[in-house]
Amino acid sequence: MKNPNDRSFTDRQSNSANAKKALLERFKARPKADDPVMVQRRAEREAIAQARAEREAEKAKIRAEKERLEAIERARIEEEKRQEELAREAARKAEQAKRDAERPRKVLLEAVQYMQMRTAGKRR
Repeated sequence: MKNPNDRSFTDRQSNSANAKKALLERFKARPKADDPVMVQRRAEREAIAQARAEREAEKAKIRAEKERLEAIERARIEEEKRQEELAREAARKAEQAKRDAERPRKVLLEAVQYMQMRTAGKRR
């Protein structure tokens, strides 16, 4: 059983041709490149693109400055850490030197105490 809405091949072909004609008419009706409206639209798009490029350039400058300042801050922090490490190392060396300087005195003191203890033991 055939669908009553089925169209014949010639109907479909004529509809396709009409659609192509309508599309061609729309294309021909478009304003030309030298039309004042098109010139104005193009100028507006160029102005927008120029403003966008300027904003991007400004953002790039701001990012570059921010990165430069961050690099300076990182270098400052690294220098502070290095100075702190040097100070700790100097304090450690000073403490070691102090212990090394006191060592002979301690040995001598221990020897004296040992001798006193030995002599005290003989007196009894």
